[in-house]
Amino acid sequence: MLVSAKEMLTKAKAGKYAVGQFNINNLEWTKSILSTAQELQSPVILGVSEGAGKYMCGYKTIVGMVNGMLEELKITVPVALHLDHGSFEGAKACINAGFSSIMFDGSHYPIEENIAKTTELVNACNILGLSLEAEVGSIGGEEDGVIGAGECADPDECKAVADLGVTMLAAGIGNIHGKYPDNWAGLSFETLDAIQAKTGDMPLVLHGGTGIPADMIKKAISLGVAKINVNTECQLAFQEATRKYIEAGKDLEGKGFDPRKLLAPGAEAIKATVKEKMELFGSVGKA
Repeated sequence: MLVSAKEMLTKAKAGKYAVGQFNINNLEWTKSILSTAQELQSPVILGVSEGAGKYMCGYKTIVGMVNGMLEELKITVPVALHLDHGSFEGAKACINAGFSSIMFDGSHYPIEENIAKTTELVNACNILGLSLEAEVGSIGGEEDGVIGAGECADPDECKAVADLGVTMLAAGIGNIHGKYPDNWAGLSFETLDAIQAKTGDMPLVLHGGTGIPADMIKKAISLGVAKINVNTECQLAFQEATRKYIEAGKDLEGKGFDPRKLLAPGAEAIKATVKEKMELFGSVGKA
């Protein structure tokens, strides 16, 4: 059964660890992440971007697939199905489809409009018992065509949005989506510390978890980060494992590729990546 992310993140912040959000793109990715979470007894958040939602034939299809896997794989750890970087309309569509957690990314709006739209979604999510993530200060890099420069959020604006009653807050602290460039300045812990001072016990979210050094991850967790998003690292692991399999020509026997064999190495690579991240985040055994 899908659950809101609220309880798992409240426990994570109090316990000084973080829950991983791993974005899903197909059945194999979803199965790999859920199986690893169950094996490690770790709570987990399955992230779905709007682009991935379209690719996987819509939000209702995704809800059906995930609910089916929870039953067939006998998953007992807490699992939240979460819209990642959702638009206002996308958030409402996922609420109607049966997601248990929603992110509304209003960071590209003026703060007044971000607050107004977030407020409307807070009311809907409270009634339905869903968790809601808001964002202040755009995250750098590109996510489904939305490009941000990696700005640092204003702590006062973070407090204004947190006070609306959202479950968790994603605040830009110099982090970016995708690979980090060689000249990346690193995370602004001064900004993160100031945001936590303004937002209190609210779980904070770190996007762009791929490529951030382990010591920075651990320091961010110590300063209130309770949810860390990982996507690019899984994509790269899947890509590399699949490439090696194809180049080895292991399935070229005159019958063409068996998709189950072709995707298996990538699925195993995702399992390894998820395990590594759950251990780093400290969520193993926290289910």
